[in-house]
Amino acid sequence: MPGTGENSSRQPSDSPDYPGSSQVESSVSPDYPVKTVAVVGLGKIGLPLAAQYASKGMRVIGCDVLAEVVESINAGLAHIHEEAGLEEAVAAAVAAGTLSATTDTTGAAKQAGVVVVIVPLIVAPDRSMDYRNIDAATRAVGRGLRRGTLVVCETTLPVGTTRQRLGPMLEKESGLKAGADFHLAFSPERLYAGRIFEDLRRYPKIVGGIDEASTKAAVDFYRSVLDAEVWAVENTETAEFAKLAETTYRDVNIALANQLALYAASREVNVNEAFKAANSQPYSHIHRPSLGVGGHCIPVYPHFLLRDATNGELSLVRDGRDTNDRMAEVGLQQLDRLLGGLQSRRVLVLGASYREDVKELAFSTVFPVVKLLHHAGAQVLVLDPLFRREELQALEAEVVDDVDTATSQPVDAIVVQAWHRDFRHLDWRRFKGLKAVLDGRGSVDPAAIRQAGAAYIAIGISETRAAAPK
Repeated sequence: MPGTGENSSRQPSDSPDYPGSSQVESSVSPDYPVKTVAVVGLGKIGLPLAAQYASKGMRVIGCDVLAEVVESINAGLAHIHEEAGLEEAVAAAVAAGTLSATTDTTGAAKQAGVVVVIVPLIVAPDRSMDYRNIDAATRAVGRGLRRGTLVVCETTLPVGTTRQRLGPMLEKESGLKAGADFHLAFSPERLYAGRIFEDLRRYPKIVGGIDEASTKAAVDFYRSVLDAEVWAVENTETAEFAKLAETTYRDVNIALANQLALYAASREVNVNEAFKAANSQPYSHIHRPSLGVGGHCIPVYPHFLLRDATNGELSLVRDGRDTNDRMAEVGLQQLDRLLGGLQSRRVLVLGASYREDVKELAFSTVFPVVKLLHHAGAQVLVLDPLFRREELQALEAEVVDDVDTATSQPVDAIVVQAWHRDFRHLDWRRFKGLKAVLDGRGSVDPAAIRQAGAAYIAIGISETRAAAPK
Protein backbone atom coordinates (compact mmCIF):
# COMPACT_ATOMS: atom_id res chain seq x y z
CA MET A 1 0.00 0.00 0.00
CA PRO A 2 1.44 3.41 -0.89
CA GLY A 3 2.19 5.68 1.99
CA THR A 4 -0.29 8.32 3.00
CA GLY A 5 0.18 11.73 4.50
CA GLU A 6 -2.27 13.25 6.93
CA ASN A 7 -3.80 16.40 5.48
CA SER A 8 -1.77 15.86 2.32
CA SER A 9 -3.12 16.43 -1.17
CA ARG A 10 0.21 16.07 -2.97
CA GLN A 11 0.70 13.68 -5.87
CA PRO A 12 2.68 10.60 -4.67
CA SER A 13 6.28 10.82 -5.86
CA ASP A 14 6.11 7.48 -7.66
CA SER A 15 2.78 8.19 -9.29
CA PRO A 16 2.98 9.86 -12.71
CA ASP A 17 1.44 13.27 -13.03
CA TYR A 18 -2.13 12.84 -14.07
CA PRO A 19 -2.67 13.94 -17.66
CA GLY A 20 -2.67 17.69 -17.80
CA SER A 21 -2.05 17.98 -14.07
CA SER A 22 -2.73 21.41 -12.62
CA GLN A 23 -1.87 23.12 -15.90
CA VAL A 24 -5.02 21.89 -17.61
CA GLU A 25 -7.81 24.42 -17.68
CA SER A 26 -11.17 22.90 -18.42
CA SER A 27 -13.32 24.37 -21.14
CA VAL A 28 -16.32 23.21 -19.13
CA SER A 29 -17.42 25.87 -16.68
CA PRO A 30 -19.96 24.91 -14.03
CA ASP A 31 -23.22 26.85 -14.13
CA TYR A 32 -23.29 26.94 -10.33
CA PRO A 33 -21.10 26.41 -7.28
CA VAL A 34 -19.19 23.18 -6.91
CA LYS A 35 -19.84 23.39 -3.17
CA THR A 36 -23.18 21.60 -3.58
CA VAL A 37 -22.63 17.85 -3.77
CA ALA A 38 -25.24 15.19 -4.46
CA VAL A 39 -24.44 11.73 -3.08
CA VAL A 40 -26.56 9.09 -4.79
CA GLY A 41 -27.01 6.02 -2.60
CA LEU A 42 -27.09 6.40 1.19
CA GLY A 43 -26.03 2.92 2.23
CA LYS A 44 -23.13 1.78 4.37
CA ILE A 45 -20.65 3.68 2.19
CA GLY A 46 -22.75 6.51 0.78
CA LEU A 47 -23.99 7.94 4.07
CA PRO A 48 -20.51 8.19 5.63
CA LEU A 49 -19.28 9.86 2.43
CA ALA A 50 -22.11 12.39 2.62
CA ALA A 51 -21.27 13.13 6.26
CA GLN A 52 -17.57 13.47 5.39
CA TYR A 53 -18.25 15.98 2.61
CA ALA A 54 -20.58 17.96 4.87
CA SER A 55 -17.88 18.12 7.54
CA LYS A 56 -15.63 19.85 4.99
CA GLY A 57 -18.09 22.65 4.38
CA MET A 58 -19.96 21.25 1.41
CA ARG A 59 -23.72 21.49 1.10
CA VAL A 60 -24.64 17.86 0.63
CA ILE A 61 -27.88 16.46 -0.76
CA GLY A 62 -28.12 12.74 -0.14
CA CYS A 63 -30.31 10.72 -2.50
CA ASP A 64 -31.92 7.36 -1.83
CA VAL A 65 -34.90 5.45 -3.21
CA LEU A 66 -36.07 4.47 0.28
CA ALA A 67 -38.35 7.10 1.80
CA GLU A 68 -37.73 5.81 5.33
CA VAL A 69 -33.98 6.35 4.91
CA VAL A 70 -34.53 9.90 3.70
CA GLU A 71 -36.94 10.69 6.54
CA SER A 72 -34.53 9.32 9.12
CA ILE A 73 -31.60 11.37 7.84
CA ASN A 74 -33.64 14.57 7.61
CA ALA A 75 -34.51 14.00 11.27
CA GLY A 76 -30.79 13.87 12.03
CA LEU A 77 -30.79 10.12 12.59
CA ALA A 78 -28.43 7.74 10.82
CA HIS A 79 -30.12 4.49 9.81
CA ILE A 80 -26.74 2.73 10.03
CA HIS A 81 -25.65 2.14 13.60
CA GLU A 82 -22.52 0.00 13.32
CA GLU A 83 -20.23 2.68 11.85
CA ALA A 84 -18.03 4.45 14.40
CA GLY A 85 -18.76 8.19 14.53
CA LEU A 86 -21.47 8.13 11.87
CA GLU A 87 -24.49 8.86 14.04
CA GLU A 88 -22.79 11.88 15.57
CA ALA A 89 -21.57 13.13 12.18
CA VAL A 90 -25.03 12.89 10.60
CA ALA A 91 -26.71 14.61 13.54
CA ALA A 92 -24.17 17.45 13.47
CA ALA A 93 -24.40 17.95 9.70
CA VAL A 94 -28.20 18.01 9.66
CA ALA A 95 -28.26 20.42 12.59
CA ALA A 96 -25.79 22.67 10.78
CA GLY A 97 -27.88 22.61 7.63
CA THR A 98 -25.10 21.09 5.52
CA LEU A 99 -26.77 17.71 4.99
CA SER A 100 -30.25 16.91 3.76
CA ALA A 101 -31.77 13.94 1.97
CA THR A 102 -34.28 13.36 -0.79
CA THR A 103 -35.76 10.64 -2.98
CA ASP A 104 -35.58 13.03 -5.95
CA THR A 105 -32.20 12.24 -7.49
CA THR A 106 -32.92 14.25 -10.62
CA GLY A 107 -33.81 17.32 -8.57
CA ALA A 108 -30.64 16.96 -6.52
CA ALA A 109 -28.50 16.65 -9.65
CA LYS A 110 -29.97 19.91 -10.95
CA GLN A 111 -28.61 21.70 -7.88
CA ALA A 112 -25.21 20.03 -7.65
CA GLY A 113 -21.80 20.95 -9.00
CA VAL A 114 -20.60 17.44 -8.13
CA VAL A 115 -22.57 14.18 -8.19
CA VAL A 116 -21.05 11.13 -6.49
CA VAL A 117 -22.76 7.83 -7.36
CA ILE A 118 -22.32 4.97 -4.88
CA VAL A 119 -25.24 2.71 -5.76
CA PRO A 120 -24.37 -1.00 -5.59
CA LEU A 121 -23.89 -3.18 -8.61
CA ILE A 122 -25.81 -6.24 -7.46
CA VAL A 123 -23.99 -9.54 -7.84
CA ALA A 124 -26.08 -12.71 -7.56
CA PRO A 125 -24.87 -15.88 -5.83
CA ASP A 126 -24.03 -17.27 -9.28
CA ARG A 127 -21.82 -14.16 -9.76
CA SER A 128 -24.00 -12.73 -12.54
CA MET A 129 -24.32 -8.94 -12.48
CA ASP A 130 -27.54 -6.98 -12.17
CA TYR A 131 -27.04 -3.38 -13.34
CA ARG A 132 -30.63 -2.25 -12.83
CA ASN A 133 -30.04 -0.17 -9.70
CA ILE A 134 -26.95 1.65 -10.91
CA ASP A 135 -28.48 2.13 -14.36
CA ALA A 136 -31.61 3.68 -12.83
CA ALA A 137 -29.52 5.97 -10.64
CA THR A 138 -27.37 7.02 -13.60
CA ARG A 139 -30.41 7.84 -15.72
CA ALA A 140 -31.95 9.85 -12.88
CA VAL A 141 -28.72 11.85 -12.57
CA GLY A 142 -28.65 12.35 -16.33
CA ARG A 143 -32.13 13.86 -16.36
CA GLY A 144 -30.94 16.56 -13.97
CA LEU A 145 -27.42 16.99 -15.31
CA ARG A 146 -26.34 20.52 -16.15
CA ARG A 147 -23.36 21.86 -18.04
CA GLY A 148 -20.16 21.89 -15.96
CA THR A 149 -21.19 19.24 -13.44
CA LEU A 150 -18.67 16.64 -12.32
CA VAL A 151 -20.08 13.10 -12.08
CA VAL A 152 -17.97 10.56 -10.20
CA CYS A 153 -18.83 6.90 -9.77
CA GLU A 154 -17.40 5.16 -6.68
CA THR A 155 -19.18 1.82 -7.18
CA THR A 156 -16.71 -0.93 -8.06
CA LEU A 157 -17.23 -1.76 -11.74
CA PRO A 158 -15.85 -4.01 -14.48
CA VAL A 159 -13.17 -2.32 -16.55
CA GLY A 160 -14.65 0.04 -19.13
CA THR A 161 -18.07 0.45 -17.51
CA THR A 162 -17.79 4.15 -16.65
CA ARG A 163 -16.89 5.19 -20.18
CA GLN A 164 -18.84 2.62 -22.18
CA ARG A 165 -22.03 2.22 -20.12
CA LEU A 166 -22.56 5.07 -17.67
CA GLY A 167 -21.27 7.86 -19.91
CA PRO A 168 -23.67 7.13 -22.80
CA MET A 169 -26.60 6.91 -20.36
CA LEU A 170 -25.76 10.31 -18.93
CA GLU A 171 -25.42 11.76 -22.43
CA LYS A 172 -28.72 10.30 -23.63
CA GLU A 173 -30.71 11.56 -20.65
CA SER A 174 -29.11 15.01 -20.50
CA GLY A 175 -28.52 15.81 -24.16
CA LEU A 176 -25.00 16.82 -23.14
CA LYS A 177 -21.64 15.42 -24.20
CA ALA A 178 -19.26 13.86 -21.68
CA GLY A 179 -15.98 15.75 -21.65
CA ALA A 180 -17.31 18.62 -23.74
CA ASP A 181 -20.23 19.59 -21.48
CA PHE A 182 -19.71 17.73 -18.21
CA HIS A 183 -16.91 15.91 -16.44
CA LEU A 184 -16.99 12.16 -15.81
CA ALA A 185 -14.61 10.22 -13.56
CA PHE A 186 -14.26 7.00 -11.61
CA SER A 187 -12.88 6.81 -8.07
CA PRO A 188 -13.28 3.47 -6.30
CA GLU A 189 -14.27 3.33 -2.66
CA ARG A 190 -11.57 1.55 -0.64
CA LEU A 191 -13.31 1.41 2.70
CA TYR A 192 -13.75 -1.17 5.43
CA ALA A 193 -17.10 -1.30 7.21
CA GLY A 194 -16.75 -0.22 10.81
CA ARG A 195 -13.79 2.09 10.23
CA ILE A 196 -14.82 4.15 7.20
CA PHE A 197 -13.82 7.57 8.52
CA GLU A 198 -10.44 6.20 9.53
CA ASP A 199 -9.94 4.67 6.10
CA LEU A 200 -10.91 7.92 4.38
CA ARG A 201 -7.90 9.47 6.10
CA ARG A 202 -5.61 6.48 5.69
CA TYR A 203 -5.74 5.38 2.05
CA PRO A 204 -4.89 7.40 -1.06
CA LYS A 205 -7.91 8.33 -3.15
CA ILE A 206 -7.56 6.88 -6.65
CA VAL A 207 -9.05 9.05 -9.39
CA GLY A 208 -9.26 8.67 -13.15
CA GLY A 209 -11.34 10.64 -15.63
CA ILE A 210 -12.49 10.06 -19.20
CA ASP A 211 -10.22 12.94 -20.21
CA GLU A 212 -7.62 15.24 -18.68
CA ALA A 213 -10.10 17.88 -17.59
CA SER A 214 -12.36 15.33 -15.91
CA THR A 215 -9.40 13.93 -13.99
CA LYS A 216 -8.40 17.40 -12.86
CA ALA A 217 -11.93 18.26 -11.76
CA ALA A 218 -12.19 15.06 -9.73
CA VAL A 219 -8.76 15.55 -8.15
CA ASP A 220 -9.66 19.09 -7.15
CA PHE A 221 -12.93 17.93 -5.61
CA TYR A 222 -11.42 15.13 -3.54
CA ARG A 223 -8.59 17.36 -2.36
CA SER A 224 -11.24 19.67 -0.93
CA VAL A 225 -13.12 16.99 1.03
CA LEU A 226 -10.52 14.43 2.13
CA ASP A 227 -7.46 14.48 4.39
CA ALA A 228 -5.63 11.88 2.32
CA GLU A 229 -3.49 11.87 -0.78
CA VAL A 230 -5.32 12.04 -4.07
CA TRP A 231 -3.72 9.59 -6.46
CA ALA A 232 -4.55 10.38 -10.07
CA VAL A 233 -4.25 7.73 -12.77
CA GLU A 234 -4.41 7.89 -16.53
CA ASN A 235 -8.12 7.30 -17.09
CA THR A 236 -11.31 5.68 -15.81
CA GLU A 237 -10.25 2.24 -17.01
CA THR A 238 -7.03 2.40 -15.00
CA ALA A 239 -8.93 3.43 -11.87
CA GLU A 240 -11.49 0.65 -12.36
CA PHE A 241 -8.75 -1.91 -12.86
CA ALA A 242 -6.78 -0.70 -9.83
CA LYS A 243 -9.66 -1.59 -7.50
CA LEU A 244 -10.14 -4.99 -9.10
CA ALA A 245 -6.41 -5.67 -8.96
CA GLU A 246 -6.10 -4.90 -5.25
CA THR A 247 -9.04 -7.10 -4.24
CA THR A 248 -7.96 -9.92 -6.54
CA TYR A 249 -4.45 -9.73 -5.08
CA ARG A 250 -5.90 -10.36 -1.65
CA ASP A 251 -8.08 -13.21 -2.86
CA VAL A 252 -5.16 -14.98 -4.54
CA ASN A 253 -2.94 -14.55 -1.49
CA ILE A 254 -5.62 -15.99 0.79
CA ALA A 255 -5.90 -18.93 -1.61
CA LEU A 256 -2.13 -19.38 -1.45
CA ALA A 257 -2.29 -19.58 2.34
CA ASN A 258 -5.05 -22.18 2.09
CA GLN A 259 -3.17 -24.27 -0.45
CA LEU A 260 0.04 -24.13 1.61
CA ALA A 261 -1.94 -25.11 4.71
CA LEU A 262 -3.38 -28.19 3.01
CA TYR A 263 0.10 -29.18 1.86
CA ALA A 264 1.43 -28.75 5.41
CA ALA A 265 -1.36 -30.84 6.91
CA SER A 266 -0.69 -33.70 4.51
CA ARG A 267 2.91 -33.79 5.71
CA GLU A 268 2.31 -33.32 9.44
CA VAL A 269 3.93 -29.87 9.40
CA ASN A 270 2.97 -27.37 12.12
CA VAL A 271 1.48 -24.80 9.77
CA ASN A 272 1.03 -22.05 12.36
CA GLU A 273 4.67 -22.21 13.43
CA ALA A 274 5.81 -22.38 9.81
CA PHE A 275 3.78 -19.33 8.75
CA LYS A 276 4.88 -17.35 11.81
CA ALA A 277 8.50 -18.15 11.04
CA ALA A 278 8.09 -17.29 7.35
CA ASN A 279 6.45 -13.97 8.19
CA SER A 280 9.46 -12.93 10.28
CA GLN A 281 10.96 -12.04 6.91
CA PRO A 282 9.69 -8.51 6.10
CA TYR A 283 8.54 -9.41 2.59
CA SER A 284 6.46 -12.41 3.63
CA HIS A 285 2.85 -11.75 4.62
CA ILE A 286 1.16 -15.15 4.54
CA HIS A 287 -2.48 -15.02 5.64
CA ARG A 288 -4.13 -17.32 8.13
CA PRO A 289 -5.86 -20.26 6.45
CA SER A 290 -9.65 -20.20 6.74
CA LEU A 291 -12.97 -21.63 5.61
CA GLY A 292 -13.11 -19.12 2.79
CA VAL A 293 -13.68 -15.49 1.91
CA GLY A 294 -16.88 -13.43 2.23
CA GLY A 295 -18.16 -9.90 1.88
CA HIS A 296 -19.10 -7.71 -1.06
CA CYS A 297 -15.54 -7.37 -2.37
CA ILE A 298 -12.94 -10.12 -2.26
CA PRO A 299 -15.03 -13.12 -3.40
CA VAL A 300 -16.87 -11.05 -6.00
CA TYR A 301 -14.56 -8.66 -7.84
CA PRO A 302 -12.20 -11.29 -9.29
CA HIS A 303 -15.22 -12.38 -11.36
CA PHE A 304 -15.33 -8.88 -12.90
CA LEU A 305 -11.97 -9.75 -14.45
CA LEU A 306 -12.65 -13.41 -15.16
CA ARG A 307 -15.87 -12.73 -17.08
CA ASP A 308 -13.98 -11.58 -20.18
CA ALA A 309 -10.61 -13.29 -19.66
CA THR A 310 -9.69 -15.43 -22.68
CA ASN A 311 -7.15 -18.04 -23.76
CA GLY A 312 -6.04 -19.00 -20.28
CA GLU A 313 -5.70 -15.43 -19.05
CA LEU A 314 -5.85 -15.03 -15.28
CA SER A 315 -5.63 -18.78 -14.66
CA LEU A 316 -4.04 -18.05 -11.27
CA VAL A 317 -7.01 -15.86 -10.36
CA ARG A 318 -9.49 -18.55 -11.39
CA ASP A 319 -7.61 -21.23 -9.46
CA GLY A 320 -7.46 -19.01 -6.38
CA ARG A 321 -11.18 -18.36 -6.52
CA ASP A 322 -11.90 -22.06 -6.85
CA THR A 323 -9.61 -22.82 -3.90
CA ASN A 324 -11.28 -20.34 -1.58
CA ASP A 325 -14.75 -21.46 -2.63
CA ARG A 326 -14.08 -25.07 -1.63
CA MET A 327 -12.47 -24.46 1.76
CA ALA A 328 -15.74 -24.74 3.70
CA GLU A 329 -16.22 -28.20 2.23
CA VAL A 330 -12.63 -29.15 3.09
CA GLY A 331 -13.08 -28.09 6.71
CA LEU A 332 -16.37 -29.91 7.14
CA GLN A 333 -14.93 -33.06 5.60
CA GLN A 334 -12.31 -32.98 8.37
CA LEU A 335 -15.06 -32.63 10.96
CA ASP A 336 -17.06 -35.43 9.38
CA ARG A 337 -14.12 -37.83 9.48
CA LEU A 338 -13.20 -36.98 13.05
CA LEU A 339 -16.76 -37.52 14.30
CA GLY A 340 -17.30 -40.62 12.20
CA GLY A 341 -20.08 -38.88 10.30
CA LEU A 342 -22.33 -35.85 10.76
CA GLN A 343 -25.68 -37.62 10.45
CA SER A 344 -27.95 -36.52 13.35
CA ARG A 345 -25.09 -34.60 15.00
CA ARG A 346 -25.96 -31.30 16.68
CA VAL A 347 -23.57 -28.71 15.29
CA LEU A 348 -23.45 -25.11 16.52
CA VAL A 349 -22.16 -22.45 14.12
CA LEU A 350 -20.67 -19.44 15.92
CA GLY A 351 -20.97 -16.27 13.85
CA ALA A 352 -22.97 -15.72 10.68
CA SER A 353 -21.19 -12.57 9.46
CA TYR A 354 -18.60 -12.78 6.73
CA ARG A 355 -16.02 -11.46 9.21
CA GLU A 356 -15.75 -10.73 12.89
CA ASP A 357 -17.55 -7.82 14.53
CA VAL A 358 -19.34 -6.67 11.38
CA LYS A 359 -23.05 -7.13 10.81
CA GLU A 360 -23.00 -8.24 7.18
CA LEU A 361 -24.01 -11.55 5.59
CA ALA A 362 -22.96 -10.83 1.99
CA PHE A 363 -21.32 -13.93 0.53
CA SER A 364 -20.53 -15.15 4.04
CA THR A 365 -19.18 -18.69 4.24
CA VAL A 366 -21.95 -19.34 6.75
CA PHE A 367 -24.18 -20.17 3.76
CA PRO A 368 -22.10 -23.04 2.36
CA VAL A 369 -21.29 -24.21 5.90
CA VAL A 370 -24.96 -24.52 6.86
CA LYS A 371 -25.90 -26.03 3.49
CA LEU A 372 -23.17 -28.66 3.69
CA LEU A 373 -24.06 -29.54 7.28
CA HIS A 374 -27.71 -29.99 6.32
CA HIS A 375 -26.69 -32.12 3.36
CA ALA A 376 -24.67 -34.34 5.71
CA GLY A 377 -27.73 -34.82 7.91
CA ALA A 378 -26.65 -32.65 10.83
CA GLN A 379 -28.95 -30.62 13.05
CA VAL A 380 -27.65 -27.08 12.60
CA LEU A 381 -27.82 -24.26 15.14
CA VAL A 382 -26.53 -20.73 14.53
CA LEU A 383 -25.57 -18.11 17.11
CA ASP A 384 -24.63 -14.55 16.16
CA PRO A 385 -25.22 -11.75 18.69
CA LEU A 386 -25.05 -9.08 15.97
CA PHE A 387 -28.28 -10.20 14.32
CA ARG A 388 -31.90 -10.45 15.34
CA ARG A 389 -33.51 -13.85 14.93
CA GLU A 390 -35.56 -12.80 11.89
CA GLU A 391 -32.45 -11.50 10.11
CA LEU A 392 -31.02 -15.02 10.00
CA GLN A 393 -34.09 -16.77 8.63
CA ALA A 394 -32.46 -17.16 5.20
CA LEU A 395 -30.01 -19.62 6.72
CA GLU A 396 -32.79 -22.16 7.33
CA ALA A 397 -31.14 -23.21 10.56
CA GLU A 398 -32.21 -23.13 14.19
CA VAL A 399 -31.21 -19.73 15.54
CA VAL A 400 -30.18 -19.54 19.18
CA ASP A 401 -30.22 -16.21 20.95
CA ASP A 402 -27.30 -16.46 23.35
CA VAL A 403 -24.63 -18.68 24.85
CA ASP A 404 -26.88 -19.70 27.74
CA THR A 405 -29.41 -21.07 25.28
CA ALA A 406 -26.67 -22.73 23.23
CA THR A 407 -25.29 -24.53 26.28
CA SER A 408 -28.66 -25.66 27.60
CA GLN A 409 -28.53 -28.79 25.44
CA PRO A 410 -25.58 -30.91 24.33
CA VAL A 411 -23.79 -30.18 21.06
CA ASP A 412 -21.47 -32.57 19.27
CA ALA A 413 -19.41 -29.95 17.46
CA ILE A 414 -18.90 -26.22 17.02
CA VAL A 415 -17.87 -24.43 13.84
CA VAL A 416 -16.27 -21.03 14.46
CA GLN A 417 -17.38 -19.14 11.37
CA ALA A 418 -16.87 -15.54 12.62
CA TRP A 419 -14.86 -14.91 15.77
CA HIS A 420 -16.79 -11.97 17.24
CA ARG A 421 -15.44 -10.27 20.34
CA ASP A 422 -18.50 -11.53 22.21
CA PHE A 423 -17.14 -15.07 21.80
CA ARG A 424 -13.60 -14.43 22.96
CA HIS A 425 -14.17 -15.26 26.61
CA LEU A 426 -16.21 -18.40 26.04
CA ASP A 427 -15.77 -21.19 28.54
CA TRP A 428 -15.76 -24.17 26.19
CA ARG A 429 -16.35 -26.48 29.13
CA ARG A 430 -19.94 -25.21 29.31
CA PHE A 431 -20.81 -27.04 26.09
CA LYS A 432 -22.04 -30.46 27.15
CA GLY A 433 -21.03 -33.37 24.95
CA LEU A 434 -18.64 -31.26 22.87
CA LYS A 435 -16.37 -33.50 20.82
CA ALA A 436 -14.75 -31.15 18.31
CA VAL A 437 -14.34 -27.50 17.36
CA LEU A 438 -13.66 -26.52 13.76
CA ASP A 439 -11.84 -23.19 13.98
CA GLY A 440 -12.75 -21.68 10.64
CA ARG A 441 -10.74 -18.50 11.19
CA GLY A 442 -7.62 -19.76 12.94
CA SER A 443 -8.44 -17.52 15.88
CA VAL A 444 -9.24 -19.85 18.78
CA ASP A 445 -6.70 -21.06 21.34
CA PRO A 446 -6.32 -24.81 20.66
CA ALA A 447 -5.27 -25.43 24.26
CA ALA A 448 -8.59 -24.07 25.55
CA ILE A 449 -10.47 -26.45 23.27
CA ARG A 450 -8.44 -29.45 24.34
CA GLN A 451 -8.80 -28.54 28.01
CA ALA A 452 -12.54 -28.84 27.44
CA GLY A 453 -11.95 -32.39 26.25
CA ALA A 454 -12.62 -31.66 22.57
CA ALA A 455 -10.54 -32.04 19.43
CA TYR A 456 -9.30 -28.89 17.69
CA ILE A 457 -9.70 -28.79 13.90
CA ALA A 458 -8.57 -26.05 11.52
CA ILE A 459 -7.48 -25.68 7.92
CA GLY A 460 -3.87 -26.85 7.87
CA ILE A 461 -4.13 -28.95 11.03
CA SER A 462 -3.69 -32.64 10.29
CA GLU A 463 -6.19 -35.09 11.71
CA THR A 464 -3.42 -36.58 13.84
CA ARG A 465 -2.71 -33.18 15.39
CA ALA A 466 -6.43 -32.42 15.76
CA ALA A 467 -6.95 -35.48 17.92
CA ALA A 468 -3.73 -35.06 19.89
CA PRO A 469 -3.91 -34.30 23.62
CA LYS A 470 -2.69 -30.97 24.93
